[in-house]
Amino acid sequence: MARAGQRQLATPPTRTIPPPRGTHAVTRRDWSRPGIAVALGATLTAAWLVPAAHAAPVAPETSAAAARGASSPFAEYEAEDGSYDGTLLETDATRTFGHTNFATESSGRKSVRLDSTGQYVEFTSAGGTNSIVVRNSIPDAPGGGGQDKTLSLYADGAFVQKLDLSSKHSWLYGSTDDPEGLTNNPGGDARRLFDESHALLDKTYPEGTTFRLQRDAGDDAAYYVVDLVDLEQVAPPASKPAECTSITEYGAVPDDGKDDTDAIQAAVTADQNGEIDCVWIPAGQWRQEQKILTDDPLDRGQHNQVGISDVTIRGAGMWHSQLYTLTAPQDAGGINHPHEGNFGFDIDDNTQISDIAIFGSGTIRGGDGNAEGGVGLNGRFGKDTKISNVWIEHANVATWVGRDYSNIPELWGPGDGLEFTGMRIRNTYADGINFTNGTRNSSVTDSSFRNTGDDSLAVWASKYVKDPSVDVGHDNVFSNNTIQLPWRANGIAVYGGYGNKIENNIVSDTMNYPGIMLATDHDPVPFSGETLIANNGLYRTGGAFWNEDQEFGAITLFAQGSGIPGVTIRDTDIEDSTYDGIQFKTGGGEVPDVKISNVNISGSANGSGILAMGGARGSATLTDVTISGSRDGDVTVEPGSQFVINGAPAVRSSTEERGSGQGR
Repeated sequence: MARAGQRQLATPPTRTIPPPRGTHAVTRRDWSRPGIAVALGATLTAAWLVPAAHAAPVAPETSAAAARGASSPFAEYEAEDGSYDGTLLETDATRTFGHTNFATESSGRKSVRLDSTGQYVEFTSAGGTNSIVVRNSIPDAPGGGGQDKTLSLYADGAFVQKLDLSSKHSWLYGSTDDPEGLTNNPGGDARRLFDESHALLDKTYPEGTTFRLQRDAGDDAAYYVVDLVDLEQVAPPASKPAECTSITEYGAVPDDGKDDTDAIQAAVTADQNGEIDCVWIPAGQWRQEQKILTDDPLDRGQHNQVGISDVTIRGAGMWHSQLYTLTAPQDAGGINHPHEGNFGFDIDDNTQISDIAIFGSGTIRGGDGNAEGGVGLNGRFGKDTKISNVWIEHANVATWVGRDYSNIPELWGPGDGLEFTGMRIRNTYADGINFTNGTRNSSVTDSSFRNTGDDSLAVWASKYVKDPSVDVGHDNVFSNNTIQLPWRANGIAVYGGYGNKIENNIVSDTMNYPGIMLATDHDPVPFSGETLIANNGLYRTGGAFWNEDQEFGAITLFAQGSGIPGVTIRDTDIEDSTYDGIQFKTGGGEVPDVKISNVNISGSANGSGILAMGGARGSATLTDVTISGSRDGDVTVEPGSQFVINGAPAVRSSTEERGSGQGR
C-alpha cells in the first residue's frame, strides 16, 4: 500500500474465474514446528467445485456464487485451455514468485510460450466480438526500457491484423520485496513480467469464430508468452449529450499527438465556474501532460494540491475516449506533485466522471532514480462523487481517495458516499482503489482488477485525519468485483475502522499475499464494530513474501498491533490456496470471537484448512464449515498459540508438522 503524496519506504504491508485445476503433492520446507491438528469430524466433507468450461469461465456451482464477481462485458479465454502449438508453462508446487517465474504470474498458474515461427494459441469465441485484449509477456530490451513487437491475429484461418505488443511497462528487477527497491535496469531476478495489448477490430466476428494468435515471420521477439485473451463486443461511440460542451470547443484536437491539457483544463474550469453544464470528451486519443485540478490563487500546500469540484465529465466509452500521457511524472514539471503524476484528475468534491480511459506512462513505483508512476484519480473526493466505466492502466495507483488533514487543513473533507462502478483497473505498480483518510459510506462495485502492484482494493483507516476519534474509515463496501493476479500484496484489504464489508467478490491468483486480509499494520485507527467477509470466492490465493520467510493464507487476520474484533466470515469458497485457507497470524494483538459459517475450504496445497499460528491470540467459532484435501490437516493450532477454535468435535491422534521461524 502506497500513500499518495508521501512515499512509503520499505514498510511491510502493508467476471468470473475458473475454479482451481487441482492441488499438488508437495514437500514442506524444512521448518519443523509441531502443531496440533483438530479435525472437524462429521462436518468434513468433499468440497471440490465442479470444473468450469474454461473457454467461457463460470463461477463455482453454488447457489450463492451466482452473485459473485463483476458483470464484465468481456469474456475471458485461457491460452492453455484452447489449442496451441507451443510450450505449456506450469508453476511449481509453491508458486514461487519473483524469480522470473512466468507461470506463477499467469492466470490459473499456466500459460503458453511461443518460441518458433508458426507456433500459435487458438480458441473459439463464445459470443460476438469486435475487440481483443491479450495478456502477454515479451522480453525487455537488452538495456531496459522495453521494446515493441507484433503478434499476428487470424480469424477462421484468415489474417486479420498485427497486434502491437510492448514490454515498456513490465520487467522490474531485483530480489528485494521493498516496493520501491526494484529497478527498470536489467539484471538478476525479475517480476511483473506481463502486460496487456488491446485493439478494436475493423468488424464484428460472430459467435463460433476460431481466433488464432500466431507467431509469423515478421513477429521477431525472442519469445511470446500468452496468458489469456479477453473478447468483447464494444458498442459504437456514444453521442454527445445536448447539455455537454466538447473539449474541441476549447481547442483540443483528437489523434494529433499534441498536448490537449490546456483545452481539457479550460473546459473543466468552465464547468466548475458554472459557465457550462458538462464536459464532453469525444471519441479519440487525447494527450494529457498535466493533471486536471484547480489552480489555487493562494498557492496553498505543496504543489498546489487543490482538486476540482462540482464538475461532470462524460466520454463516448472507455474504448473510444482515451486520455494518455507520454511524459514520466517526475519529468512533467508544473504544479503537479510528482508522486501523484501528470495525468488524470485531482478531485475534491461532487464530481462525476464516466465512460473514458486514462492511460499513464508509468514504468515503476518509485525509488529508481526518482522515477514515478503517478495516480489516475486522486484527491479529497468529498461528497456525491461518482466514477463509472473508467479504464485506468499503467499508473502507480489507479485511484487514491483522501488527503492528509495537514494538506491545506481548511479544505479538509473526507470522501463520503462515493460510488465507483464498472471500473477496469489494469497493470498498476501499487494499489487499485484505496479508501483512506476517513473515507466512509462509499463503495466499489461491479469492477474488474488485474495485475495490481499492491492491494487491488483497500480501506485504510489512517490517522492522518482531523480527528481520529471521528474521521474513521467506516461503512465502506467492496462488492461484486473480480480481482485477478495482484503481483504484490492483497486482493482486498481492510486496515482498521468499522462497518466495512467485503461481499460477493472473486479473487484469484495472488502472487504473495492473501486474497483477503484484515490487518493492523500501517498503524490504523483501531478496528471496532463488525467487519464482514461474505459470499466471496478465493482461488489459488495466498503466498510467500518478505524474503519468502512469511507464508500467508487465502484469508489472513493479522493483528500486528491493536486487535481485530467483530469479524464475521461466511458463505465463502476457498479453493486451492497456496498455503492455508484461513490463517490467524502471529502479531501481538487479539482477534476475539471470529464467527466462521458456511465456508468451504478445499485443497490447501501447502498448508492447513485453518491455521492458528503460535503467536496468535483470540478465538473463532465454526458452524457448517467443510474442509477437504488440505496437506497439513484440517484445523491446526500451533504450540504456544493462545487462539481457541470452538466447534471442532474431535482431535486427531497424530501430530502434524508445521513450519517455524518468524511467522508465515
